[in-house]
Amino acid sequence: MKITLSPQRRDDTLTVIKQGDTLTINGTEYDFSQLPNGGTLPKDAVDCEWIISDVNRVGGELELTLLLPHSADASEAARFPEPIVDPADGQVELPQ
Repeated sequence: MKITLSPQRRDDTLTVIKQGDTLTINGTEYDFSQLPNGGTLPKDAVDCEWIISDVNRVGGELELTLLLPHSADASEAARFPEPIVDPADGQVELPQ
């Protein structure tokens, strides 16, 4: 899985938990296990304000972009985040 982060100055928070091809984003579960290799799920087909791109399966791996809210005094890592590649199952560590 590759999660690209798109930072935005906001006062809300984001929590992401990964379990296989399922992401739980702020308590709502999104299961992408049925997306075939080479397939694309359009952004508009996913009712989630945090997923801001199509969800693709490339080479067997999911790729998507999440909105990353950050505070006014956020670190450089939060303002210019690196993609998260192959996160382990469990809570995904997001830059603060």
